[in-house]
Amino acid sequence: MGHIIDIDLRHEGFAYHYRALRQQALERLDGKLLLVTNVNDCPAHEIVRRYKSLADIERGFRVLKSELEIGPMYHRLPQRIRAHATICFIALILHRVMRMRLKAANSACSPGRALSLLSRIQRHQVKINGALVEGLSTVTPEQLELFKALQIPKPTAQ
Repeated sequence: MGHIIDIDLRHEGFAYHYRALRQQALERLDGKLLLVTNVNDCPAHEIVRRYKSLADIERGFRVLKSELEIGPMYHRLPQRIRAHATICFIALILHRVMRMRLKAANSACSPGRALSLLSRIQRHQVKINGALVEGLSTVTPEQLELFKALQIPKPTAQ
């Protein structure tokens, strides 16, 4: 509303001025994408494409923070900073590959839900009388469908 109404703070009471022409100009922009840039040598369609790709990048950061629960880490050594950034980047790529494969398989499952279901699978190792015994928790039909949709093999006990 600050674009349409000017408030006079020097007046004794409450005084304002309504800018009808400014409101009409703003109404003409309703429903339109308005991008302001300082780039002069780039075609308009390229500027719009770059702007829309920002939404994809921001969506990636939201996935990192919420679904993958990767929070900020405070490293001071350059190799640790690079390692953390690399891990975050790989996690985001894996999430996107999962999303694409699930969509291609017409699965209604989201990558977050798939990770939740698949994280229930456990591998067990116990020593009984000196002999190592390995086992795998029971894999449900829903988990088997996810392995098929994600195009990855079912885990084995060994």
